Amino acid sequence: GMADPRRPARVARYKPPATETNPALEDPTPDYMNLLGMVFSMCGLMLKLKWCAWIAVYCSFISFANSRSSEDTKQMMSSFMLSISAVVMSYLQNPQPMSPPW
Repeated sequence: GMADPRRPARVARYKPPATETNPALEDPTPDYMNLLGMVFSMCGLMLKLKWCAWIAVYCSFISFANSRSSEDTKQMMSSFMLSISAVVMSYLQNPQPMSPPW
């Protein structure tokens, strides 16, 4: 039969580029989404806007999905809990379905 053409000695393992040497490789998306989630959560809680609370949940999901495993999860979880509480509080105060913002 045919011999295996792969050469195990030529395998180059993937090493992610170091972000310490090149800060441009750092992805700011989780931080921005975390901040946006906090802002929308506050708007949802203070102004009782349901759509703001839902956008906050969406932002915290994006922030969680784009974060690295090495990052601090306390801030992520607090942002997520704040957005969930904004949704819960806005629906407790007014249980009617959400009306479109326009």
